[in-house]
Amino acid sequence: MSLALRQPATAGNVFANGKLHKSVPWLLLVGSWVALGLVFALLNAGGATKDFNVVAAVFLGTVLFDVLIVVVSRIVEGGRKAVDRLITSLVITAFVIAVLPLVSLLWTVLADGLARFDAQFFSYSMRGVISEGGGAVHALIGTLEITLFAALISVPIGLLTSIYLVEYGKGVLARGITFFVDVMTGIPSIVAGLFAYSLFALFLGPGARFGLVGSVALAVLMIPIVVRSTEEVLKIVPMELREASYALGVPKWLTIMKVVLPTSLAGITTGVMLSIARVIGETAPLLVTAGFTSSMNYDLFKDPMMTLPVFAYTQYSQQGANPVPFVDRAWTAALLLILIVMLLNLLARFITRLFAPKLPPLGRGSASPR
Repeated sequence: MSLALRQPATAGNVFANGKLHKSVPWLLLVGSWVALGLVFALLNAGGATKDFNVVAAVFLGTVLFDVLIVVVSRIVEGGRKAVDRLITSLVITAFVIAVLPLVSLLWTVLADGLARFDAQFFSYSMRGVISEGGGAVHALIGTLEITLFAALISVPIGLLTSIYLVEYGKGVLARGITFFVDVMTGIPSIVAGLFAYSLFALFLGPGARFGLVGSVALAVLMIPIVVRSTEEVLKIVPMELREASYALGVPKWLTIMKVVLPTSLAGITTGVMLSIARVIGETAPLLVTAGFTSSMNYDLFKDPMMTLPVFAYTQYSQQGANPVPFVDRAWTAALLLILIVMLLNLLARFITRLFAPKLPPLGRGSASPR
């Protein structure tokens, strides 16, 4: 009996005992994708479509799989099992619908952005360039400086606010801070840019556009994300750790510094990295606050400073007589932004694993549970 169960799927046993073999759904799914792929290939060869549409082939193939799996299961396994397989196939379809736009976006940016992903793009600015050539090193430096300075502003404020809400906050003040943090989480990015611009215009007059203003605008967007993520991480620190520290006579502020924060360091770092990844691609607030320039500018406190999102926007919107080099530079800037965000997310995962609390292994002399 056991040998029969271990036999591979063949034409004779895929429908054995009134039950589909576990490989049948996968075969139907892949077969549906291949069938729709052939249909679109024939349409493309006949001139009915301009290009081979992979996204439509995968989506319609998944829909065909939903129909086939229900029909086959109804015939072989009965109505009750067919309903179960229908729900499972709909979940797979929802997953495919969610992933397809992301895969299509990544493929498009990668295919179009590699045209200018060269050494010149990372070593030259756009000063004096009116058509082909040039690069985005000034935008890359501006993005890094503005984002890092925004992190220097927002991380201490967000961390101290979350510590207050979790460890000290009670009453009307804590509820008010929580309410305003929730409101700030949903404000449009352009509002943060207009706020930062108006703030500096009060002291420096109209036309105050430089890197620091952009950092303040991004910090306004980062603070609620840091507060929320850090607050949730601090809440999951076991209360027993705090009580053990208090029992030893350690004051509350030192308990927070030596017990609570080190325990939640991995989660806090992840939240900070995700907040940076959230704002590094903002265009509207930086267009209002930091402005744009074609020259290199290392000074955050003087003159406009270019960033990668604004660089991609200006290259696409201000095309010259030959639009090809402008569009290529815009796609490459978008690809570089995606790579930076990907690296930040990978770094956050690495830091989470590196600093996550680890239980000591049980040795020979250690007590084991009975």
